[in-house]
Amino acid sequence: MFASPRTLSLLGPLVLFAAAGFAQTSNIMGDVKGTDGKPLKDAEIKLDRTDIKQSFKVKTNKDGHFLYANLPTGVYNITVVVGGKEVTGVSGVRTRQGDNPPVVFDLAKIAEANAAAAAGVGPAPGVAPAKEAAMTKEERAAYEKKLKEQEEAMAKDKALQDAFNAGMEAKNAKNYPVAIENFEKASTMSATQHVVWAQLAEAYISLADSKPGPDQQANIDKGIAAYAKAVELKNEDPNYHNNYALALAKGKKMDQAQAELTKAAQLDPPQAGKYYYNLGAVYVNTQQNDAAETAFKKAIELDPNYADAYYQEALVLMNKVSLDKDGKMIAPPGTTDALQKYLQLKPDGSNAEGAKAILEQLGTTVQTSFERPGAAKGKQPANTKKGK
Repeated sequence: MFASPRTLSLLGPLVLFAAAGFAQTSNIMGDVKGTDGKPLKDAEIKLDRTDIKQSFKVKTNKDGHFLYANLPTGVYNITVVVGGKEVTGVSGVRTRQGDNPPVVFDLAKIAEANAAAAAGVGPAPGVAPAKEAAMTKEERAAYEKKLKEQEEAMAKDKALQDAFNAGMEAKNAKNYPVAIENFEKASTMSATQHVVWAQLAEAYISLADSKPGPDQQANIDKGIAAYAKAVELKNEDPNYHNNYALALAKGKKMDQAQAELTKAAQLDPPQAGKYYYNLGAVYVNTQQNDAAETAFKKAIELDPNYADAYYQEALVLMNKVSLDKDGKMIAPPGTTDALQKYLQLKPDGSNAEGAKAILEQLGTTVQTSFERPGAAKGKQPANTKKGK
């Protein structure tokens, strides 16, 4: 065999998670009843954010119900528009993540309140009394209770975001123990934020690289567990599957790593070449040469300009070198083509000298200059020299 046992590094994580934090969205819903007491269809609901200038609109359905999902959390004025006229609304609604208590507008009660005001037996007419009349006393009490709960939830959300941002800052500074402390804190505040678990996993895996023996394995195991949680929460993300596989490979869990990389390739066909390259690396590291050859060939099939995949395919093939009766190396078919293709794509690549050395050992002509892909046509053929 030509090649001695080697370890091939997998590609690093294919995505860097944004340090700005995770998105916080809310859902505003409610109902509108007409002056006849029946659900009012096609009433326009204006949602004007006041803490940041933003405006949104939605209409009621046939049941008088409205819902605006995935709305940025903030403070909103909600206005009902019928026939082009603003008829009622509420101000200062502070939303929280997820669902919020429904807002009910009863236009019959509003009309009664305005009529009473006009007769001098109620508040002065205008938008304000209409807003108050939109809810009964009991509804108002329940709504104010919900508002208080929302304020408490918003405070928790801020604490969650602060912990996450502190973790990102520490992680970017390579202070992994502090990063882990903050990401762990964030995960206890909300166990459903996949990005928190993913960043916690990366921090543990990075810390493991600086630890010896049992401490290293302990941190790898914690990183694997955190990534499993991120994948569980966002199973459709191919990058999570890829990065989870890298953690599994570090933990010598090769079968699981292979499964995760295969899943990543299925979820993200345009990037599948990179995932199959990583799969090939996993096979190399477990001395499964035939499987590694298949994975690198698949990476090349998916990305014909993937230079490093050609080089790794050639090294795997070199494990099958035989000698003729004169002691000359006989490489399997495709070996020299893969090396020449690597040199064509990366003439100055980190493996260029290694590729040339192998070609010369095989007594093959080594190209020393190449026309780069996309270069202008009409140039002279590339120079060649005979291998020693």
